Amino acid sequence: MAQQIVLPKLGLTMQEGVIGEWVAEAGQRIGLGDVLLRLETDKVDIDVEAEAEGILATSAKAGDVLPVGAVIGWLLGDGEQAPNGVAAPATTDAAVDDTASVVAPAATPVPADGTRLKSSPNARRVAAASNVDLAAIHGTGPGGRIVSEDVEEFLAASPAPASQPPASPAPVSVTSEPTIISESTASEPKSAAGQFVGPLIRHRAAELDVDLTRLVGTGIGGRITKADVENTSAPRPVATASAPTPDRVSGPQPGDVIPLTGMRGAIARNMVDSLHTMAQLTHGYEVDVTALVAVREQLKTESVQTDSRPPSLNDFVVKAAALALQQHPVLNAGIADDKVTLFEEINIGIAVAVDGGLLVPVVRNADALSLTAIAGRTGAVATAARTGKLGLTDMEGATFSVSTLGAYGVDFFTPVVNPGNVAILGVGRVKDGFRWEGETPVRTQIMTLSLTFDHRAVDGAPAAEYLRTLGTILARPLSLLAG
Repeated sequence: MAQQIVLPKLGLTMQEGVIGEWVAEAGQRIGLGDVLLRLETDKVDIDVEAEAEGILATSAKAGDVLPVGAVIGWLLGDGEQAPNGVAAPATTDAAVDDTASVVAPAATPVPADGTRLKSSPNARRVAAASNVDLAAIHGTGPGGRIVSEDVEEFLAASPAPASQPPASPAPVSVTSEPTIISESTASEPKSAAGQFVGPLIRHRAAELDVDLTRLVGTGIGGRITKADVENTSAPRPVATASAPTPDRVSGPQPGDVIPLTGMRGAIARNMVDSLHTMAQLTHGYEVDVTALVAVREQLKTESVQTDSRPPSLNDFVVKAAALALQQHPVLNAGIADDKVTLFEEINIGIAVAVDGGLLVPVVRNADALSLTAIAGRTGAVATAARTGKLGLTDMEGATFSVSTLGAYGVDFFTPVVNPGNVAILGVGRVKDGFRWEGETPVRTQIMTLSLTFDHRAVDGAPAAEYLRTLGTILARPLSLLAG
């Protein structure tokens, strides 16, 4: 009997997902636990594994944005037909994407050392079509898997083979940005309409409303790359030597329309829900961190000699915030069913800015970790967040959060409490201050902290007491190193 494959719900706030890439191919025989597809959610990208066995038939394609619970395919028995009329193929040869060149998928490559390279079928197909050795490519997919975009980026960065005939001279241009095809030039270089464009690049083009059929890429043979799509979100005249085109500023541009879907939509819903369901109030508090800055500078100097990563100022704050929560557990809590529940663990969420939004990976049991361990964890999850390699377990279970804007020159701000918590700490920049020693002013280093809390669970005085405790801990940084 056909087993439905549905878009899974991978978190409390998830309402929809994007099929980034089918790892398995239609017609392939699937075993229990085999990876079916790469799913892009409002928080992370994750592999979806098969919960049954059978032959894969799909009803959704890469780039589709679908609600949770939508049927995206089936696992069929031999000779069985899917409800949409798709029959199980007689062989297990995978179907070829109608946007790809008709090339049989290459076998999974095996390097000389005998280990098995992990790569998606689309990556193997593109590599085979371009005669590329997958062993030379660094995979950016989960667990180091090579995905089609990795192959395309490799091709774009590789020099053209010497055996190829020289390309026809291109119009003089002062930039390497992709050319927009006009009616008068449509018959010249080959556009993306006749070339393979990977699903991740098609999805990115859809996000930026870029018409791939109007582009000539800067990759080998005119291949469209991710950079080509991101550098072209609106039609522009072809640049010439006499009329240079200004460099495009990264990020959203005037006239762009950004849909509130995916990560951006999840942030919008969560923040509105947070403000509508909580009585939020913010305290501002200045802390003398002169000694902390001095200790941090000493650790930076020592790290050069030991070739290690010193704890950041934010790592000190995370550790101190966790220790202060031991003394003020009412701020390490959540509200549900008209009850305030004080959590047993102290798990600190770290706000990390990423392209298009914000992620909050978690440092678990931060009060019990050494400062060095916290620094290692924050560095690892920040890198994973910015490279799209966070797992769902990295994002769940925060009992309190820390958000830092000091690097942007912000002194004070009002962070919004993450749903499920009752408080969040904002960390501003370190700036010059002073204190009086008798009649003499002494220069100090000051950090402003912003504590937003849910007044339903925490009153103003206990919140202020927490900040005072936190300030006392930060004023004694050597105690944090010993902890």
